Amino acid sequence: MSSILQGKVALVTGAGSGIGRAVAIAYAAEGAKVIVSDINRDGGEAVVAAIKKAGGDAFFVLANTSLPEDNEALVGATIKHYGALHIACNNAGVGAPPADLGDYEIANWDKVIGVNLSGVFYGMRYQLPALLASGGGAIINMASILGQVATAQNSAYVAAKHGVVGLTKAAAIEYATRGIRINAVGPGYIDTPLLQTMSEEARAPLIAQHPIGRLGTSEEVAELVVWLSSDKASFVTASYYAVDGGLLAR
Repeated sequence: MSSILQGKVALVTGAGSGIGRAVAIAYAAEGAKVIVSDINRDGGEAVVAAIKKAGGDAFFVLANTSLPEDNEALVGATIKHYGALHIACNNAGVGAPPADLGDYEIANWDKVIGVNLSGVFYGMRYQLPALLASGGGAIINMASILGQVATAQNSAYVAAKHGVVGLTKAAAIEYATRGIRINAVGPGYIDTPLLQTMSEEARAPLIAQHPIGRLGTSEEVAELVVWLSSDKASFVTASYYAVDGGLLAR
């Protein structure tokens, strides 16, 4: 078994399904002890079970990343259980029904910004002191291709993901000399369970946006996250990395 994260403690939010699940499993496969966090207990505990079945070490913490107190408790539970924190992947995210900006529901705006942007701030707010106390490490924030470009009727998500990229850069500059690297990852359209429920007709236009000719997989995103989390990326910080099959090049 490869072990580029051997001896590290890694925290993943939104780890009960999709990209977060793949990241948690990949971290464990590389030797890290993994804190699996999600608002979905069943999904999160299933990921922990899968990691343990493969010989890894993980435990589940229920947390809503839009609440600062949940982020504080999540980091506290990590330190209590494993004694340190070296890596955090702030992956939790939500969407909302499409709507023009002039008709956008205020509650939907608050929800999307609360999880996708404020949740990343809250996460880092409590992760950074723990990382410093543990001797440094890495944070990877899950942005999106929509952290660089925009689509119609998706204003809250676009604003949040652009914000994540800016927040990542600002934090990375602040902590660059203190042993903490912070980067953002921008997936294109990924073949998650949500997209798998769409008809072939609905999926076709999404696939067509990627010059590579297909959707990405959660595991492909996880490979990039693992690399950014490891010492192999020791000179990489304050950056945005697309994993998008060439979509942003169009």
